[in-house]
Amino acid sequence: MKALLIIPTYNEIENIARIIPAALSQSEMLEILVMDDNSPDGTAAAVKDLMKTEPRLHLIERPRKMGLGSAYVTGFKYALKNGYDFVLEMDADFSHDPNDLPRLLEAAQKNDLVIGSRYCQGVNIVNWPFRRLLISYFASKYVRVITGMPVKDPTAGFKCFNRRVLEAINLDRILSDGYAFQVEMNFRAWSLGFKIHEVSIVFTERVDGVSKMSRQIVWEAVWMVWRLQFKKLFGKL
Repeated sequence: MKALLIIPTYNEIENIARIIPAALSQSEMLEILVMDDNSPDGTAAAVKDLMKTEPRLHLIERPRKMGLGSAYVTGFKYALKNGYDFVLEMDADFSHDPNDLPRLLEAAQKNDLVIGSRYCQGVNIVNWPFRRLLISYFASKYVRVITGMPVKDPTAGFKCFNRRVLEAINLDRILSDGYAFQVEMNFRAWSLGFKIHEVSIVFTERVDGVSKMSRQIVWEAVWMVWRLQFKKLFGKL
């Protein structure tokens, strides 16, 4: 069994050389694909240095900042082409704890999509301002109400897919990026009847580097749930 952890990066020089060995140490079956969007801070060069001594590390460099969703779609296609059984998503900034990777992989043995959830057992977020916490929590409620998905943390970016889910989804038809991309992948998997399971994690706000969150990403997520629901309703998902 082989698992590929996809880590999208843009200006993550403070974190990348620490997150890679921390993740790889969690499982012998795990490999990493870094998707770098031409980071001007030298993130890709740091990954190349690590690749000299780490055969389980891979890199795809893209010509410019092209977005989270397209980075993951490119990574998914790489994983399918190269025969990985499980495909994971994780941020580079330690907001997702690498020590939780074995828990996601274990749960993926019996489920099609496993989500590292901030909200399935209360609220498990560290170092967020109260206003941001409220926005995130009620955004998750909003997505659940509009889509009907039984997922408590639909915008989470710490996940593990069984390859059969990615094979069943037409990746060329993915519409969104950012938070909306996470919602869309969950929605498409759920609409196809795949089994989704949430594993409780603690999410810690990044210490180093700069957050990629923007108002545009939030608004995309707000409108995307309606677009997805209408597409499903009219059989065009």
